[in-house]
Amino acid sequence: MNIGLVTRLWIWQRISGAFLGLFVLVHLMTIIHAIQGGLSASEILGRTQGNVAWLMFYGSFVLASAVHAPIGMRNVLGEMLGWRGRSLDWAMAAFAVALIVLGARATWGVYA
Repeated sequence: MNIGLVTRLWIWQRISGAFLGLFVLVHLMTIIHAIQGGLSASEILGRTQGNVAWLMFYGSFVLASAVHAPIGMRNVLGEMLGWRGRSLDWAMAAFAVALIVLGARATWGVYA
């Protein structure tokens, strides 16, 4: 069975979106818990630094975002600007790499 690029992208966007829903829920619950506990930013960082579980959680969050966002942007740019073809694909690949690099830096900053 040979499925097209658009179908594969649709599937990947739905999978990443499902994970993002879970990640956002956990992230918001964590923020609410921290705020209600009266924790400062330095106290929060003190709890996250060196914690491999949070590193893995936010690393996965970054990866899901780096899959989800460029696919959505590809569709928006295609519809709004009529931009199609390989140049759009390469631009969105570069966007995904940028999201991974910047997200990894932020994640590592919370961990290290």
